[in-house]
Amino acid sequence: MPEKNIHILFIADIVGKPGLDIVTALLPGLKKTHAVDLCVANGENMDGGNGLTEQLAKQLFTLGVDVITGGNHSWGNAAFRQYLNTSQRVLRPLNYPSEAPGSGYVIVPTARGIPVAVLNLQGRTFMYAIDCPFRVGHDAVQRLREKTAIIVVDFHAEATAEKAALGWYLDGQISALIGTHTHVQTADERIFPKGTAFITDAGMTGPHDSVIGMDAQVAIKRFTTVLPEKYRIASSNLRLNACVVQIDAQTGRAVKITRLNLP
Repeated sequence: MPEKNIHILFIADIVGKPGLDIVTALLPGLKKTHAVDLCVANGENMDGGNGLTEQLAKQLFTLGVDVITGGNHSWGNAAFRQYLNTSQRVLRPLNYPSEAPGSGYVIVPTARGIPVAVLNLQGRTFMYAIDCPFRVGHDAVQRLREKTAIIVVDFHAEATAEKAALGWYLDGQISALIGTHTHVQTADERIFPKGTAFITDAGMTGPHDSVIGMDAQVAIKRFTTVLPEKYRIASSNLRLNACVVQIDAQTGRAVKITRLNLP
């Protein structure tokens, strides 16, 4: 009898080469251990902490990532913008102006042929004054629900309250809302009453002996001198932060969400 549920692995913000290195090392085992049907990863910090490149995106796809989501750093590498326009599986937040390169959602089939929608949104609190993620997200979800019951949202936002509010707002309409951006994994994974899995922030994949991925001494200097010291990626205590969401393939309701923090 075929498995009733599907398993989606979401890898938290991958930071620089250290982040890619640990994904390379651990992803094959994770996919096998958790019977992963679809893998999503936030990749907006892969290019030295700010942006992404075509080469790095293709490396992730080769490793077994199915969809790459982004955020406020999606356009950090100007040369990558053209690739954003041509790649269906590298997303940027939907609620940016329509002139911004790239698309904000995609529907991809699992190996079993089950369609899964991935939607990328960005918050506005303490961030750019872009379109409302609540209204834009609601409209997009209504369109996507005509094609699939399984919808996973990467909400790239600063404020915990904004993330929780959007999770409640979309409860029962999406399968999961996974917060990204702060690079600090939260311990509040849960399933809302109408079946939406939620976590405020999935965390960071990369060097954890750092200040959210950056060399601690450089970050300290920036804070103590208030001068624009150039950031450097840290290199020690590599960890992969992620979560696995188990979803009923028929209803799209989440059954379980498991948080991962792996050395």
